[in-house]
Amino acid sequence: MSDNQDMKQGFWSRVFHLYYDGFRSMTVGKTLWLIIGIKLFIFFVIIKLLFFPNFLNTKCDTEEEKTEYVRHKLGVGE
Repeated sequence: MSDNQDMKQGFWSRVFHLYYDGFRSMTVGKTLWLIIGIKLFIFFVIIKLLFFPNFLNTKCDTEEEKTEYVRHKLGVGE
């Protein structure tokens, strides 16, 4: 592209094409990004389900009970 056409394109369009062209020509990088994606999936989905269960649903049934339980634990409004 000429300099004049580069100036007419938007900033986000140029950023997109920079990354698109870079990822398209990758060989080893695609495998590394796949590994990064799998690790992020494990961190945010699997570990959340195992170590951070929805505690309030086991203690309370309604939204009001949940609100009162949290207030009581924080010591607010006593």
